[in-house]
Amino acid sequence: MRITIVGAGKLGYKLAEALSISSNDITMIDTNPVALERADSALDVLPLEGNGVELPILEQAGIKRSDLVIAVTGSDESNMLIAMMSKKLGCKKSIARVRNPEYANQSKFIREQLDVDFVANPELETAKAIAKYLLKGSALQMESFANGKVILSSFSVQNLPKVENQLIRDLDLPPSMLIAAISREGDIIIPDGSVRILPLDTLYIMGTRANVQAFTQEFGGAFRKEVARNVLILGGGKAGYYLASKLLQNGVKVKLIEQDEKRCQYLSENLKGALVIHGDGTDTSLLAEENIAEMDALVSLTGFDEENLLLALLGKQRGIPMVVPKVSRPNFVSVIEQLGIDRAVNPVSIMASEIMHFIQGGQIISMSMLLDGNAEALELAVNEDSPIAGRPLAEQDIPSGILIGVVVRDGKVMIPSGQTVIQPRDSVVVFCLHSKVAAVEKLFNHPKGGLLGELWHRYKGFGKPSLI
Repeated sequence: MRITIVGAGKLGYKLAEALSISSNDITMIDTNPVALERADSALDVLPLEGNGVELPILEQAGIKRSDLVIAVTGSDESNMLIAMMSKKLGCKKSIARVRNPEYANQSKFIREQLDVDFVANPELETAKAIAKYLLKGSALQMESFANGKVILSSFSVQNLPKVENQLIRDLDLPPSMLIAAISREGDIIIPDGSVRILPLDTLYIMGTRANVQAFTQEFGGAFRKEVARNVLILGGGKAGYYLASKLLQNGVKVKLIEQDEKRCQYLSENLKGALVIHGDGTDTSLLAEENIAEMDALVSLTGFDEENLLLALLGKQRGIPMVVPKVSRPNFVSVIEQLGIDRAVNPVSIMASEIMHFIQGGQIISMSMLLDGNAEALELAVNEDSPIAGRPLAEQDIPSGILIGVVVRDGKVMIPSGQTVIQPRDSVVVFCLHSKVAAVEKLFNHPKGGLLGELWHRYKGFGKPSLI
């Protein structure tokens, strides 16, 4: 596929990194030569310095021949204009990042009337992810596959005390369930039975919903039944606004602390029912006055990772059951785990995952968040020509870093063994390191251009039913 990404910031870079692994032809446009040089030196992209809203720049990028344009500059208006212009020039599909709350209720109009195929809002998606965690009281992270028959959930070992220091082969795992991966000090491990589980690990467990729940109840009850009813939000930016709005809609009591007085006025006028406090969220005396220890959850959404982590740690020390910091730097992942913080959110990773899910038509679900895109879970269909079909898995040349996690056959879920023979028309969920995606493609015999290219050509666009 020919893809044009306008904007070489964090999200643009993340998308280019994810898309370049499947032999896509990527052009990246930005006015910042330093950002372009960083992308050019690390990724297989063609850099083009210039303003993406200028017609000559788009034409120079070959937008007429592009299959997809992704506009993720710092300006909502520029992104919408770039998406519109690109479609008028002949680009097949367009994605625009639009973050302003004033535009959030107009996303349907933007899609239908401005001809923008997908509207990306990182702060809104971040708020949705946090609200889901606070309101449902479930695992740290959960994704579903095979029409909901299979789930992949992550749990902190601190919530599963009975598995600490155990070898995986010594665990009495329920049928149709396995430990697909372990996150340890920022690294991803695709484990075998000889791996020992350490106290600060995060486990990624795959299987049927009932069996995953049975495992967590037996080894520590990581599925919480309580949900947050009193939430303190530190930081009243876009994500804070969206989160407060969603929590209020669900009957949650919300306190929101914001340092900017003008912003406080806006929040007070637009968040009816929330208690908006003008103050510094890092002021411990202010937090004590607001009875921080009585909160069910604390969410730190300031613009500084260090502040967010320290505030989350303070919340843990005060006994708050749920603390959620926002972090933007992937090198903080190992710090988060070592501090014992259950859940952290990265808006860039969340939005990149949503965009990839849209692009790939739902067939491939990219796991990010705590994994920060270092590993992926791929739901794939097996056809007659797939090299992986027809022979036992033990006889297959499957590289390390790839785990055939689940096979769904005739609606039934099974965890494969070395003697399992995958058959055409099976659905297979594969967990792999991000660097191994190309190797997974070879196992399933997808044509040049990769899984994404096959989906594009088979369905002539996006939003069509999955192969599964």
